[in-house]
Amino acid sequence: MIELGKYVIFGGPVIVIAVFWAMAVMERRHQGEPGAKNFFGRNGIAIAVFLLAAVGLWAVIMIVLPQLYMIDFSFHPKLPPKDYGGPNDHYTLDSYRYFIFGSTTSTDQLNTLHLKAFFMTILASILVTAINFCLCYPLAYYMAQVAKPERLRLFMLMLIAPFWVNEILRAFAFRVLFSTGGLINTALLGLGLIGEPIDFLGLDIGMYTGLSYAYLLMMMFPLYNAIESLDKNQIEAARDLGAPWWHIHLFVVMPFAKPGIASGCTMVFMLTAGALAAPLILGGPKSLWFTPIVYDRFYQAFNWPQGSAYAFILLLTCIVFVLAVLRVFRVSLGEITR
Repeated sequence: MIELGKYVIFGGPVIVIAVFWAMAVMERRHQGEPGAKNFFGRNGIAIAVFLLAAVGLWAVIMIVLPQLYMIDFSFHPKLPPKDYGGPNDHYTLDSYRYFIFGSTTSTDQLNTLHLKAFFMTILASILVTAINFCLCYPLAYYMAQVAKPERLRLFMLMLIAPFWVNEILRAFAFRVLFSTGGLINTALLGLGLIGEPIDFLGLDIGMYTGLSYAYLLMMMFPLYNAIESLDKNQIEAARDLGAPWWHIHLFVVMPFAKPGIASGCTMVFMLTAGALAAPLILGGPKSLWFTPIVYDRFYQAFNWPQGSAYAFILLLTCIVFVLAVLRVFRVSLGEITR
């Protein structure tokens, strides 16, 4: 069985590349471009081979192989390094059983702490994604369709400049803002709006705000790119026909920007669900987030099979979310990567 796992790890990348190649061929046939040149014809043999080798090596070595190794590792028991590959090393579901029941031998009760943290993380990530969309869509529309070039450059600079600061420093800055003695509580107390400081960090308001801010650009730029390519004449025609503003956005702009919306939603969700720094720095004492638990499995419990299993469960959930978003918005994988 261990030998079979090695074949899966090293044969997996070939299968993944073949699947993506088949998807690209099927999509091209579906779109119907009989006169179009193929990849080698458009780029030349030398550049095409270089691009395929660079992208293939990056995808296989940096993404596919580590993920496959992690998946394989999650099905092994916790053993001392010297026992790996020995008689005690075998495939088991102990790590997944522990995630559900909190024990590798008993199924009497559920692992409520880890299950609750997992589902809270997924729900909070969906909430952060929705907040980011609500914040970014009006701004992206203004920048793409209304703003003049000089104002557009100013908006771009204002959006990008804060991200020149390290993510850790930004998280600590948010902690200073939202602490009981921070700027927000001081201002509210000074204005007489509250009688005593609000524990924003304990209520996880600081964490959700920090997460929303951290991945704002991941939603903004796909939306801007999608809306910017919309012909202004379509919007003018809808206005001339008497369509109200909400009708224009709901039935003209948003359907056209579906690839950008889907791309932004998937990126913000996946990055939020996998965030570690913001939950650790901005989370309160009772905050439940799944990635610190994954970190603890690796570096506190030193149970790497269990940490791999937890990480694989989170990866599977993100893949399901991406597929669901593609289904809801009725866009293909190729459309959201344009």
